[in-house]
Amino acid sequence: MKIKPLADRIVIKPAVAEEKTKGGIILPDTAKEKPVVGEVVAIGTGRVLDNGTRQPLEVKVGDKVLYGKYSGTEVTLDGEEYMIMRESDLFAIL
Repeated sequence: MKIKPLADRIVIKPAVAEEKTKGGIILPDTAKEKPVVGEVVAIGTGRVLDNGTRQPLEVKVGDKVLYGKYSGTEVTLDGEEYMIMRESDLFAIL
């Protein structure tokens, strides 16, 4: 993948949506929940503070993260789905 996010943005590969429930019921595409967990695949250089210094990001490539259901922007690169969002949109590192 050849993408380099800017500033405090990160690129996440969302986890695969569940195909069936714990009880074994197969879900159609319209009933699947959007994943809220993913893996960080690229990070920016960090946010520039008011004094001109750069604050590094807390996440690193390979971290599994929890993010909001409607956070970020969905993009498709080389046939793969990714999410681009700011680090502040993340809730936790898993």
